Amino acid sequence: MSMKIRLARGGSKKRPFYRIVAADSRMPRDGRYIEKLGTYAPLLPKDSEDRVKMNMERVEYWLGQGAQPTDRIQRMLEAAGVRPKTERNNPKKGTPGKKAQDRVEEKAAKATAAAEAAAAPAEEAAAEE
Repeated sequence: MSMKIRLARGGSKKRPFYRIVAADSRMPRDGRYIEKLGTYAPLLPKDSEDRVKMNMERVEYWLGQGAQPTDRIQRMLEAAGVRPKTERNNPKKGTPGKKAQDRVEEKAAKATAAAEAAAAPAEEAAAEE
């Protein structure tokens, strides 16, 4: 059985509240879980102690049993000092989209055309003298 430590959403519409749970990976996100390990309240300030609460003893147990934490839970564990910090790299995040790249190319083409047009009359005037 493939185990995950993940978030199960609760709370009302536009007021999220999550339980940190150990669940079978085949179960639905908000469905059946094996054990509740803590809570996460994203609406609280980042420096609040109540924002993330975890029973670290049970989290360690499930990690020892082979449970895989999701990306968000992995970050929470890194912040708590349970897991070593991993280096993340997303090289495509900062690159502009296709339309933005097309606009940059179009602007560069116009700039070179304008520079050539400005240089051509100056060369003709120099040739006449």
